[in-house]
Order: sequence, then structure tokens, then C-alpha cells
Amino acid sequence: MLSTMIRCGLDPRFTLRLTRPPPPPSPPSIRSLSFTALHSWRSTPINPNRFWGPKGPQPPTTPSLPPPTTTPLPSSLSDWASLILSTSDPLSKSTLTHFAFSSYLHHPLPISTTTPSPPPHRPARPQSPSLVSHKEVPSPKESKLPLNAYLLHNLAHVELNAIDLAWDTVVRFAPMREALGDGFFEDFARVADDESRHFGWCSQRLAELGFKYGDMPAHDLLWRECERSSGDVAARLAVIPLVQEARGLDAGPRLVQKLIGFGDHRTSNIVAKIAEEEVAHVAVGVFWFMSVCQKMGRVPCVAFRDLLEEFNVELKGPFNYAARDEAGIPRDWYDGSSTCQSNKELSEVQDVCVSLINRTDQMKTIKFKESFIPVHYKK
Repeated sequence: MLSTMIRCGLDPRFTLRLTRPPPPPSPPSIRSLSFTALHSWRSTPINPNRFWGPKGPQPPTTPSLPPPTTTPLPSSLSDWASLILSTSDPLSKSTLTHFAFSSYLHHPLPISTTTPSPPPHRPARPQSPSLVSHKEVPSPKESKLPLNAYLLHNLAHVELNAIDLAWDTVVRFAPMREALGDGFFEDFARVADDESRHFGWCSQRLAELGFKYGDMPAHDLLWRECERSSGDVAARLAVIPLVQEARGLDAGPRLVQKLIGFGDHRTSNIVAKIAEEEVAHVAVGVFWFMSVCQKMGRVPCVAFRDLLEEFNVELKGPFNYAARDEAGIPRDWYDGSSTCQSNKELSEVQDVCVSLINRTDQMKTIKFKESFIPVHYKK
């Protein structure tokens, strides 16, 4: 998950009002194309390229050690999620995430057990960085870090939070497994694995620059938004993938250009690769938000805008239309100059979702009931 390094996340008070040019024309059938790419992302083998080599991502020269086996390992994906959320050391959290997702793919592992481990109220964190309000996060000059390390540290903090956000989604909504289907949880476990790889790249590059994660304070804004959506799966999908991660798509190219301007092409290449991989994570949010709305008979655009109003989220540009189109976010969801397409959109969503659900084995048995999802939409 990329978060804007220029502004402070979701709080509209800290978002610049920028004059933006008219959006470019939207390519046809963008959602069908994005869902095709999503199917490809789901079917790829686990990514071993957790080291950033001279030419880009590659497998580590020294394989990561598996978790200790002195105690019984978790017996379900949601139990793994609880364990990882309770792990304070960032690199251990990253390693455990990769091990957990590998275990899920290669060995029979249920989503949840009859007595699942409850999610912690907040994820465990190391002693540093100290978490402060977004107003207290030091500026680049105040941090005493060079600009490239400052931006990279901010990104590492976002990626660490993204690991926890994905695992919290797995364990938080595990009781809704019969309603959501196993595919929902596998998607977010795969997202967590991607984010753990991204954090590893950031941590590695910080070390190469002579710094480490924790060398400057960081804000807790991301997790506070996670807490606000903890009781509503539709809200979680809207607030995290469709707002926070989508804002990362907007910020990515600007962050890359800042690093190029600073002369740090190696770090800019890492950020560009992370931004490229984040598109699939936003597409995951689009797919599952549409699926929830389709099963409930809700128009996705209207439901999304209702949730933005409920959570007091104001979306402002400049938007990266190309990346958002690639992820499949309809422009009328976030562009204030567009209006929702109502019944036409709902019909299109139903056709796309039903077709994909029928083609995806792990989703064939979804039995989604409105009573499982405590959504608080306006009538």
C-alpha cells in the first residue's frame, strides 16, 4: 500500500486543494480488463523475489528461516493472522506473513477453526518509531534524514501497516466465511504477502542508506481508519482498498519523480515497482465491494458515496486516472464531476460478478446473506 508521502492520508483537512485538468477519456470495458488482470494475479505462484538486487527484485541470497517449531504452529489462516498481528518485530512480521501464505497455498489449511483466535485490539508494534499525531510527524528538515531516506521511511511505515490491515481483514471477518467465501480471505492473505515483500525492500534499502525503520516518528492515522471500519466489511473495503490504497496509486508517480530529482534511482525503482503491484490490491477491493453490493442489490457507486459521507472522507485529486482505470475503479465513484449510473451500472456489475464467481472455483459456494453484513447505508 502506497500512501501519499506529500499529504497525511485520509483526513480531508490535510489534503491540498489542487486544480486538476479534465480527466482523460476512459477506455472501454475497463472493469472487464481489470478483473482479467486480477484473475492472473490470483493464479500466480507465490513470489520469491523478496530481495532487491542490482537489477531489481530477486530471491534472497540467504533463504529466510522458517518460524520456530518449538510450539504448535497455527492451524488456520485466521489463527496465523492473529499471531502475525501480535508480532511486534517488523521483520519477523514480514517473514511470518510469507511463511503463513506459503503454508496456506501448499498445505491444507482452513480459513478458520471452530475456536478461532480473536484478533488483537491493535497490532503489536516495536518500541520505535514512536507513534504521534499526524501534526507531530517531523518535516524532512526536522527529521534530520536526507529526503530519500525520509520518503522511504514513510513508505516503510505504510507498508508495515498494510501487512496488518490485510491480516486484520482476514481474522476480523472470518466469522463471515460462509457468506463471503474462501476466495475473499485468500485474496487478502495474498495482499499481505505482497505488502510484506514491499516492506522488506524498503527496510533493505533503508539499511543500504545507513538508516532503519524506527529512526523517525510516524503517525497512527492508518490504523485509526482500520478501527473505524472493523464492524462492517463493506466499509472496510471502501475505506482501505478503495480510498487509502487508491490514493497510493495517485501518489506513486509523484514520489518516484521526487526520488529521481534527488538522484536516487535505486529507491525510485523500488517505489515504482511497489506502485505497479498495488494496482492489483485496489482491484481486489473493487471486486469484493462490487460482490457485496451485487448480493445486497445495492448500486455500488451510491453505496460507496454513502460510506464516504458516513466516514467523513472527501476525495480530492489530482487522480492517477490511468492506474485507477487499470484497477477497475469506475470514475463516477470518486470524480465529483460524474454522477452515478444507477440501474445501468448495477446490471453491469451483476453480469461481471456472476460471470467471475462462476469461473472461480473457490467462490462457487458463496451463500451471501444480508444479515451477515452489518452495513449502515442511507436509504
